[in-house]
Amino acid sequence: MALRGPAGLGPGSRRPLDEAVAGAEGREAPALVAAGGAPEDDEEDDGRGRGLLRWDSFSAWLHCVCVVGFDLELGQAVEKDPAYFYGYVYFRQVRDKTLKRGYFQKSLVLISKLPYIHFFHTVLKQIAPEYFEKNEPYLEAACNDVDRWPAPVPGKTLHLPIMGVVMKVRIPTCHDKPGTTQIVQLTQQVDTNISVILPTVHEVDIFRCFCPVFLHSQMLWELVLLGEPLVVMAPSPSESSETVLALVNCISPLKYFSDFRPYFTIHDSEFKEYTTRTQAPPSVILGVTNPFFAKTLQHWPHIIRIGDLKPTGEIPKQVKVKKLKNLKTLDSKPGVYTSYKPYLNRDEEIIKQLQKGVQQKRPSEAQSVILRRYFLELTQSFIIPLERYVASLMPLQKSISPWKSPPQLRQFLPEEFMKTLEKTGPQLTSRIKGDWIGLYRHFLKSPNFDGWFKTRRKEMTQKLEALHLEALCEEDLLLWIQKHTEVETVDLVLKLKNKLLQADREHLPVKPDTMEKLRTHIDAIILALPEDLQGILLKTGMT
Repeated sequence: MALRGPAGLGPGSRRPLDEAVAGAEGREAPALVAAGGAPEDDEEDDGRGRGLLRWDSFSAWLHCVCVVGFDLELGQAVEKDPAYFYGYVYFRQVRDKTLKRGYFQKSLVLISKLPYIHFFHTVLKQIAPEYFEKNEPYLEAACNDVDRWPAPVPGKTLHLPIMGVVMKVRIPTCHDKPGTTQIVQLTQQVDTNISVILPTVHEVDIFRCFCPVFLHSQMLWELVLLGEPLVVMAPSPSESSETVLALVNCISPLKYFSDFRPYFTIHDSEFKEYTTRTQAPPSVILGVTNPFFAKTLQHWPHIIRIGDLKPTGEIPKQVKVKKLKNLKTLDSKPGVYTSYKPYLNRDEEIIKQLQKGVQQKRPSEAQSVILRRYFLELTQSFIIPLERYVASLMPLQKSISPWKSPPQLRQFLPEEFMKTLEKTGPQLTSRIKGDWIGLYRHFLKSPNFDGWFKTRRKEMTQKLEALHLEALCEEDLLLWIQKHTEVETVDLVLKLKNKLLQADREHLPVKPDTMEKLRTHIDAIILALPEDLQGILLKTGMT
């Protein structure tokens, strides 16, 4: 399972596992391998003429590897940090009558900035069992393998060796559609060196997670879309973790901008904040296993209580929507405890399709493809009208003048947007009926809208800056300086250099030849100035 939380277990943290997840009561042991910090005599050539310090390649994939022991009295003793990391955990429990709990417990934890849940699960399953038999030397050898991996560049298909096994993976891009795989499996030529082919590095089995509640999957989609406070109570950390991650991913390609904790424990630093009744619960999705939370989180407005997730091919009894007041005891039955009334009518067609798949024993992978496609189409139907309206806030290209600052975007006016829905709303692409207007009004007040709109506004502002830069490049700047003073010309050079720096720093979406044109303009203007000014301007920055 994968956990998400403020950084811990080193400078930061999140986690997964094989049987159950560690972390809830873990005490951190010293990190066995940390990225960076190698002496200069460890410098190597990467084969492309670049010097790499030892562990530089390792740090592209992992931040560090930790071994976490358990202490009944101390509980989880890790620092927290504002940055987020993912922690992937393989937990081992062995009976030992000499210990207070009767068990020896230890976890192997991979800490990474990459949310490659399925991939790091696979890595752990390859290395953790043998690590527990062979200890640190084996782990160091595995880390050396990781240090030889190529960088995880989006869109690239990589062959990654780890302790005698070669994994074939493709690094996803922001343009990939959910539930699709771009890995090309050659049918004519079989590569005998490949041991494991992973069709995805980051997606969980969404149908298996939604299986107990798929009758209510559309309502849960609404709750996640609106950033509502949501608790998942599960029997194990792995089931808690996977269900939270499935919820977060159900609104893809829209990014979930609120916080989510796949495995939240009583030792987390936000425990008091999340359990207090003096203020409304924050916009966050929590995954918990401790029965204690049934009482301490009873005031949260939406709670999903699930039983054991069934193996592939089996379907659990569908849980019902129940009133929150019924969630009083620690042994409350599985169910969705909420008073929320969905804005949209339930789509009976997708339910029949999934039920038919269960009756026909359709593989879980195929059911997941159907459910992902359904969520994708639902999210796209919802977001397309917003994208269309936001695009209309962009000034016309003819209003961009090279001699004036780039024009500003028009303001987002909720009522103006609502008026566009009558003719160009989600009814054009979705068969689902209901109160779409009400759903949009609620969404516009949510953290997900705020995060989405800030991202789109930044992209559009950068596009305006890029168009302004291109307009400048099309001007005859040498003719312009003939009509202006040296002071104005120097000011122009400095502004153009700042534009270059901004374009590099912010990765503005300029045409490939625009930057070169601008450098040529700057050089030509400087050469047209007196020698004393040339020397000064050439020292003010690279051109």
